[in-house]
Amino acid sequence: MSTPLSSDPGSFEPPGEQPSGPRIFGQQVGTSAAEHLSPSFPDRAARGTADRLRAWQEEALNAYFASEPRDFLAAATPGAGKTTFALRLAAELLARKTIDRITVVAPTEHLKRQWADAAHRAGIRLDPGFKNSHGRQARHYHGVAVSYAQVATRPALHRALTEGARTLVILDEVHHGGDALSWGDAIREAFEPAARRLSLTGTPFRSDTSPIPFVTYYPDENGIRTSRADYSYGYGRALKDGVVRPVMFMAYAGKVRWRTRTGDEMEASLGEGDTKDVTAQAWRTALDPEGEWMPAVLRSADRRLSEVRHSIPDAGGLVIATDHFAARAYAAILQEITGKTPTVVLSDEKAASDRIAAFSKSEDRWIVAVRMVSEGVDIPRLGVGVYATSASTPLYFAQAVGRFVRTRRRGETASIFVPSVPALIALANAMELERDHALDRDTGDELLELDDELVAEANSSESASAENLYEFDFKALESQANFDRVLYEGAEFGFSAEPGSLEEEDFIGIPGLLEPEQVKDLLRARQARQSRRGEDRKRERQARGEEEPPPLYRTLKEQRTLLNSLVGMRAKISGEPHALVHAELRRVCGGPAVPQASVTQLQARIDYLRKRMGSGR
Repeated sequence: MSTPLSSDPGSFEPPGEQPSGPRIFGQQVGTSAAEHLSPSFPDRAARGTADRLRAWQEEALNAYFASEPRDFLAAATPGAGKTTFALRLAAELLARKTIDRITVVAPTEHLKRQWADAAHRAGIRLDPGFKNSHGRQARHYHGVAVSYAQVATRPALHRALTEGARTLVILDEVHHGGDALSWGDAIREAFEPAARRLSLTGTPFRSDTSPIPFVTYYPDENGIRTSRADYSYGYGRALKDGVVRPVMFMAYAGKVRWRTRTGDEMEASLGEGDTKDVTAQAWRTALDPEGEWMPAVLRSADRRLSEVRHSIPDAGGLVIATDHFAARAYAAILQEITGKTPTVVLSDEKAASDRIAAFSKSEDRWIVAVRMVSEGVDIPRLGVGVYATSASTPLYFAQAVGRFVRTRRRGETASIFVPSVPALIALANAMELERDHALDRDTGDELLELDDELVAEANSSESASAENLYEFDFKALESQANFDRVLYEGAEFGFSAEPGSLEEEDFIGIPGLLEPEQVKDLLRARQARQSRRGEDRKRERQARGEEEPPPLYRTLKEQRTLLNSLVGMRAKISGEPHALVHAELRRVCGGPAVPQASVTQLQARIDYLRKRMGSGR
């Protein structure tokens, strides 16, 4: 039996009498995880340096060493500890002399350094500063940490390095291997000669059909080729094990108004079930920093953070913005709210990486970012988030939520504020759904049919200004926010309420440390209290002889149904085609065609038709 690496970088423990069976950092891995391991740590260790393995990590190691395959895909939910698993596996393969060298491929420059730091603490030396121009690895390192883009630039160089020694390649967030055809081709060329390949992912699916290198696909019962992981550890199981935090999604709706590039003024409410185009423009209007929606949501999120910090004093908040312009504007709003300047991260560069590291170690309240913290970045103290981006693919959403689920102590619950739009509500309700990557599009899968162009736009801030993006499609005119509901473990709680109201405070003020069942019980109790308040107000109005106030508006669907019914009646009376009646309504009342018209515009046409028909004209 070979001897594992010690925790002292660069040294090996002296050989001695060892128990039979594989050992990793002194821990036997040949027995069943369920026999003696807790599912989660009693205390959270620094990334990649846990003294004990979690149950899933031991199970995955057992699965690997049962056959020691050349390729192994481990899919584990963000925050579960993929780095620790990979480093333990790498240490054992080095100790067994199965490999001589390690290459870690990461999505960003920041994650290269993060991997190197974790490996150093685990006794493995990786060079995150390796450049393609170096041509060779320095002798005092066990290997290098490079980016996918770096490999794509010179795949022949990395192939030569891989061939030069028995190499373990760790492909972190391997789904990035399908980001571009050239990337996939480069990864295959560079690492085809590798002795071993370990692929890791927290989101084992993509929103497109680009194949991921070194991932095996099998046809399912419908003939759709789908990825298959060698070991999977989903969010649902991790949540039951206490390895990750549960998440409360605080959904906010509200009225918004904007002007299209054709000059039409539009009005809608988030979450009303509009057409895809109207929903997208309403969503972006709400995110406009010059309106009232974002400041109101940021104030509510900051109040939530204050509540969490009563129990967890160093808890931090993250705002994920669509672009540089919005990120800076949100930071200015937060500074006005809190009186303190938040950390702002705009790109994948060393200065940004240093700001993330500094924020992670501090007790500052807020960090605002565009791309850097959407995947893999480790800031365990994040407890409150604001999803202020128009990206709606399952991949982007899962990676963003993954920043908040890392657990440090029992009872922590993450709170993420989201716009109340159907795409995000569906994704939030599907948090525990385990998914694989399908190469063949399943047209019945609504989650795969979400707008991929929005996430591409969210990641395009390096090459396009926000001002141009906003002016091209529309101009935001006005936005107002209201609390809509809380989504927790697939259930919904609460009703519409004004920001700052007692009803909203009931949900904002839920304690930051509670067991999952306590959270659910408290949400039910707060919803019941909100209902009782509504009934009390109704009885008070009745006692004063006041009538029940009419609803401010019907839903768009109801408005369109009513309008079309009236148009049909008008057409039958006048003998005119339906299209001609609609054209007359647009000429007299203004506004766009029915599918794009707001509640107010539809109501104006309804009132006009009723008046005409009532007068017999």
